[in-house]
Amino acid sequence: MLRALTLAALFAVLPGAASGQVLGVLHVKVTLTDATRAPMPVPRHALLISDNPATSSPRRVVTAPDGTAEVRLRPGSYTVESDEPVTFNGKSYQWTQTLEITAGRDVILELTADNAEVGGAPEPSASPAPENDPSLLLPQWKDSVVAVWTPQSRASGFVVDGAGLVVTNQRVIGSASAVDVQLTPSVKVAARVLVADRVRDVAVLWIDPVNTASVRPVPLDCADGSKPPFVHGQRVVAIGAPLRGQKDVSFGEVSRVEPHASVADFRLAPGSTGGPVFNTGGGVVGLSSVVDDQDERRRRDARIVPVADACEVVRSAEKAMQTAERPVATRLPVEPLRPFPVDALDAAGQRRQGSLSAYQLSSSDFDITFLTPVLVSGSQHSAQQANTRAGSTRAPDVQQGRQVAPTDFGGWSEYFADVPPVLVVRVTPKLPPIKHFKPGFSRLRALCGNVQVTPIHPFTLEQRVSETDAIREGLYVFDPQSLGPHCKSVKLVLYSEKEPEKQETRAVDRQLIERIWQDFAPYRALVATGSGGQADR
Repeated sequence: MLRALTLAALFAVLPGAASGQVLGVLHVKVTLTDATRAPMPVPRHALLISDNPATSSPRRVVTAPDGTAEVRLRPGSYTVESDEPVTFNGKSYQWTQTLEITAGRDVILELTADNAEVGGAPEPSASPAPENDPSLLLPQWKDSVVAVWTPQSRASGFVVDGAGLVVTNQRVIGSASAVDVQLTPSVKVAARVLVADRVRDVAVLWIDPVNTASVRPVPLDCADGSKPPFVHGQRVVAIGAPLRGQKDVSFGEVSRVEPHASVADFRLAPGSTGGPVFNTGGGVVGLSSVVDDQDERRRRDARIVPVADACEVVRSAEKAMQTAERPVATRLPVEPLRPFPVDALDAAGQRRQGSLSAYQLSSSDFDITFLTPVLVSGSQHSAQQANTRAGSTRAPDVQQGRQVAPTDFGGWSEYFADVPPVLVVRVTPKLPPIKHFKPGFSRLRALCGNVQVTPIHPFTLEQRVSETDAIREGLYVFDPQSLGPHCKSVKLVLYSEKEPEKQETRAVDRQLIERIWQDFAPYRALVATGSGGQADR
């Protein structure tokens, strides 16, 4: 039904699709040149596409964070023009281009300074140069904005100097001592927490500067801390590294001004808090944080910690660096870059129709569940069907002693929503019928033969099992290639909160490892052949 509705919507917006006419594809890329003469993508630039002669209103498309847009069109002549100019370095740029679309062919249109209509810079005696388009802050600073991972949370941060200092939000990382910083989809390293200032709501992390050598630090204006950083109604721009999707900008206005944290009407995607906040002139005015407010409407806004507070904590961190142990430069495992295509997941699920139960084993204190993308996808599909039949997507009420569903990921649900191609080992304290719960989970070590396997993420999760009780689970994410038949043996070493130094070792049956390995066979085949598939969910 969903696919039928999707196709119907597609036919509605694509003239000629319903009649079976073959369309052409227009690929647009908009770039300007920065001060180093390097190409800089122009995100969120609105373009109007009209057929020649015009038979309907122009179609409006907006470039993605990487400055690209793609649209399917009927064969014919078209004009592509800017909806509004882009302002950059005192000049305005806009484009008007005419092109031909051919059935079944791709057409590439590159919009650059060379083919733009360029407005001249103002005269020296005139008013100050216009501010840069705020969207251009993203290509300038996206490489400086990083993802910050802890076992309990995910946030953003930003590099502030060449020594490897990263500023982020203290509320998000809390008291975590294990923090990873991910600079790109393929580069993640361990970070040392130098200072976590709860009052100022700023934390400063330290990563090995080898990994930030090519990163341009975001400059903090720490010279004049007496200047009020915000005024009511001021436009501000936040950059974040959301949990899902590319790094992006959010626009807002300051709605409340306070001495140590103002509030703006940002709508930050999960994982974006902790990133830098700029004024429309491009200066850093603070970092984003979460709103602690009883009003539900207020909680959808974002706090801005002023740059002066960040400067104070950075100064403390610089002192702490003098005696702190240098962080290691070793790169940590990351998720496979290619997604598990939906059609491959569907096919794998159909082959296992009726047998989509999770792989499980037990120890004396814990239930252990192995979750593959096939199982996660099947569970999500079943949940959607159940919600459709029930006419509601409301989560079930907590019941006394309720066994937590293996694919109920709680606060990490957003991470698993797109079904990443990873193996998840979930460790849950056993829930006996009496009210005395087994010791909570502390940590896990996985061994391939005698070699310890580093997880991509050592997530932990607190789940409520009654109105008054909660349990702490482990949700460890591994590269699917790291635990398989090539291991002489696979063992899990478990530790509980009650006795954190006492280990319990559980060997994983080889038949179970083979079944897990087979769930990833379609994915390995796609990677080996380089073929694609439907990747969007």
